[in-house]
Amino acid sequence: MDTANVERFEAGRARLASLAYRLLGSAADAEDVVQDAFLRWQAADRDRIEVPEAWLTKVVTNLALDRLRSAQARRERAVGDWLPEPLLDGDPMLGPAETFEQRESVSIAVLMLLERLSPTERAVYILREAFAYSHSEIAGILDITESASQQHALRARRHVTVGRNAAHVDREAARRIVEAFVDAAASGETERLVALLTDDATAVSDGAGFMGRFWLESAPARIAAIIRVGFKPTPAKRKFAGGSPSIHAGIVNGAPAMIAVLGDSVAGILVLDPSGDKIATLHSIADRARLGRVTEQWRRGEHRDPIIASW
Repeated sequence: MDTANVERFEAGRARLASLAYRLLGSAADAEDVVQDAFLRWQAADRDRIEVPEAWLTKVVTNLALDRLRSAQARRERAVGDWLPEPLLDGDPMLGPAETFEQRESVSIAVLMLLERLSPTERAVYILREAFAYSHSEIAGILDITESASQQHALRARRHVTVGRNAAHVDREAARRIVEAFVDAAASGETERLVALLTDDATAVSDGAGFMGRFWLESAPARIAAIIRVGFKPTPAKRKFAGGSPSIHAGIVNGAPAMIAVLGDSVAGILVLDPSGDKIATLHSIADRARLGRVTEQWRRGEHRDPIIASW
């Protein structure tokens, strides 16, 4: 392949990766899909491709859908403890964040809700809401009718309703939210934690963190009780974690997050998805398989002093 065609592909790599990430919820899988798309681009008769961007979008979308439909993916996502792979603020795989729809489509809350959709509904929703493709264009990408695209979009919107603000969260706002949460959690007072949560608060853990595996909906008192117990350090918990991590504030998938760091590796993340001035959802992610990219980002970045130097 000549340099011009390599450069043409590379110019769109970030957009293709952000599309694949939204479809799959996994940065590692998204990178694999984009690489597979590059190999197809390399082998294609490029002189017959009139619009390379449209061609590559179709290839990436359908490669991602093949993964979602695979037996292995269905087994993994049916276990009940699947959570998306988190990404730190500034990761190019998050893609553009100028509009409400773009920010919302990459939030942990929405990526979780997308699991309720069929692969085709998921693709239609993302192509339409996050990338503003017309139904005519989506029909061409997915080889369906324009009417079918409209119907898939309607069904998807009925499921993907989170009622969140999806406003841009800057570092100062994220730190204030995380500091308030950590202060309440460290106080040992359940009532202080309950006061930070919405009445219909939801908490989800991937099962690999210090908080243990759980999924609770509309149960702020129970969520607060679990957090209070889980946040209290003990020798057993520190042994399980491999030491005493520092606790930092950050932004993960557009939301404030408590980040536990051990040495120079991210040991766990608790995403605090706000609704108004309270926390609506909490997602605890501590599976090492999901924290590789976040750790790489963390090692390259500069960070403020931790909220807790040694937990």
